[in-house]
Amino acid sequence: MRDLLTRFFRRLLRLFFRRIEIVGLENVPLDRPVIFAANHPNGLVDPLLILCFAPRAVSLLAKAPLFRYPIIGYFVRALDSIPVYRKQDKTTGSNQETFARARDVLHRGGSIAIFPEGTTHSDPRLRELKTGVSRIALGAQMESIAIVPTGIYYTAKQTFRSETLVCFGPSIEVKPAAIGEDGDPAADAVLALTAEIEKELTGLTLQADSHAALELIGRAERIFSAGAPQALASELDLRRRFVDGYHYLRERDPERLEHLASAVRQFESELGGARLDPEKLAARVEPIAVVRVLLLFPLALIGAAIHYPTYRLVGALSSRFSAGADEMTATIKFIAALAFYPLTWLAIALLIGGIPGLILIIVLPLLGYVALQVFEELDEVIGGARALVRRRTRERLVAHRQLIRDQILAVADTISR
Repeated sequence: MRDLLTRFFRRLLRLFFRRIEIVGLENVPLDRPVIFAANHPNGLVDPLLILCFAPRAVSLLAKAPLFRYPIIGYFVRALDSIPVYRKQDKTTGSNQETFARARDVLHRGGSIAIFPEGTTHSDPRLRELKTGVSRIALGAQMESIAIVPTGIYYTAKQTFRSETLVCFGPSIEVKPAAIGEDGDPAADAVLALTAEIEKELTGLTLQADSHAALELIGRAERIFSAGAPQALASELDLRRRFVDGYHYLRERDPERLEHLASAVRQFESELGGARLDPEKLAARVEPIAVVRVLLLFPLALIGAAIHYPTYRLVGALSSRFSAGADEMTATIKFIAALAFYPLTWLAIALLIGGIPGLILIIVLPLLGYVALQVFEELDEVIGGARALVRRRTRERLVAHRQLIRDQILAVADTISR
């Protein structure tokens, strides 16, 4: 059942995200117990990514209330998750129970995943790490346990068909530590290991001192990299370097920083007025893409008409129940889609009835997938065609983009001196 569920969720994730990249698999030991210690920006999507794309079976540590939720509770139990009892959840249980079950998995040579920040959030920086990872690892009294810091990065974490990167960092080797009378390892050893985990996790994630800084950096990087497809790991690395540049300018040359921010805002305003994206300034339309769109458009239109009401329902539910918390939006979309799309297919099949209804159970999901692919490709075709038609506007925007790139490169050159 576990393997079946993992395969199922892996396919759903690849549908929800346009692109998923996994790097650092070589850093995950396969011959000894492992603890994955990850940042936690995106609700239940974060653990699903580790569960589905880690190179070995993983038992997740999940807050105890999840085990009582409908649908979610079934899945967390089926995936051998371990309950975490937090004071704010007002559940019966203790850290010692959680630690004992986690250590039992490790003693059997297995692996567990923990989010040491303690909760999901949308802060621009990591939250202070809890000590649970260190206490479990040091207190297991095993010859060797590997802690693998795991960074999760999203281009737009609440958005359907965005992109995500999971980066497994170099492992931290943990040897057994002395245990006190209370059954816990020494506090200084716990704090030292927690600090090491935080240092490594910081190096795998994107952090700044404010949301405004991250937004400006994201927009500047998007402009800088437009037209040059790159791996998400490269994008993350570039944005982290932009953070360094932002901090450098804010402290030493705030006027230059404001000038660059103003140039970015002006460029985006011009793009919006021309209804162009920076990625589509190349003014290129692939003939084969046009042919595919024309051939499949009738099927895509049928698929879109059937699925659009459910799509709107899922969006409305995510807005209603996430209450503006970006870290929960994708989770609610994922769960709502998992429930309501199959219900849509089943309702239509029952309405038609008989053999045609059974056939529709298979055909309807395929029509939905065709609609998704065709309308995404149609958007690319329209964007390229618009850039071709608006040649003078495009040329002006390309020149403006180059000026921004030159300014960014000049900042990098200044920092490197």
